[in-house]
Amino acid sequence: MSMRWLKDYLGVTIGVILTAVGLDAFLVPNKIAAGGVSGIATILHYVIHVPVGAAMLVLNVPLFIGATLRLGWHYAVRSLYGTLTLSFFIDFLEPYIPALTDNLLLASLYGGVLSGLGLGLVFRHKGTTGGTDLAAAIVRSFVGINIGQLLFLIDSTVVAAAWITFDSAELALYALITIFVTAWVIDLVQEGFSYAKAFIIITDKADQISQEIIKQLDRGATAWKARGMYTGQEKEVLLSVVGRTEVTRLKEIVRETDPQAFIILGDVHEVLGEGFKQLQGSK
Repeated sequence: MSMRWLKDYLGVTIGVILTAVGLDAFLVPNKIAAGGVSGIATILHYVIHVPVGAAMLVLNVPLFIGATLRLGWHYAVRSLYGTLTLSFFIDFLEPYIPALTDNLLLASLYGGVLSGLGLGLVFRHKGTTGGTDLAAAIVRSFVGINIGQLLFLIDSTVVAAAWITFDSAELALYALITIFVTAWVIDLVQEGFSYAKAFIIITDKADQISQEIIKQLDRGATAWKARGMYTGQEKEVLLSVVGRTEVTRLKEIVRETDPQAFIILGDVHEVLGEGFKQLQGSK
């Protein structure tokens, strides 16, 4: 238990350092206010000349108070470590990290990648950095709308404020690029790269196809009964997960066995079990 606790705190710490580097090296020097509390702090940094980390810390104080009163102390405390360390490292590292580029496209892309990597690690290790996550949770407790929509609304408002403050539509557009890149990388860190494919096969020849999958690919398949609502006919549905290199061969198996089969193919980010990654604790 203690090792797991240590691993989580180490992961959160590495995550906030990466996020701080992304802000110090790319986003803040180029006035890219990519939404959230960091975006507001970037605007304040240029308007009233306060350190970004300190501004983020001050902005988070009312959010912590509101989260504690509205959602309970345990919800706010969960964000405390990530928030404090992120604010600290942004200001601590700032004198030692020069702006690595003044190209706005490069800054928005690399700043988004580093921020996404950092925040993805923080979330993966059960931490948060407060900010708009807390704000969205508080607002949602009153109005009950989707948190994703609230975060988008908050980020859009910050980007609009940066547009007005810096009098630059171009900076606002680059900030939107950073927001999308950050969100994509966060998902990538949490879910991982897609390394397998899931086939859902609707067919009249489930037994034959499953036997060929077992024989030719050494993979398993699961079948269940289904009924087409348009035709009313009974069919079987097969589910089989294969590696990327086996996708073409499985398509050929289905086409050769049942040309009328209906195939749905999707990405799989993690597979636990025989033939793939072993379940934790298994030999």
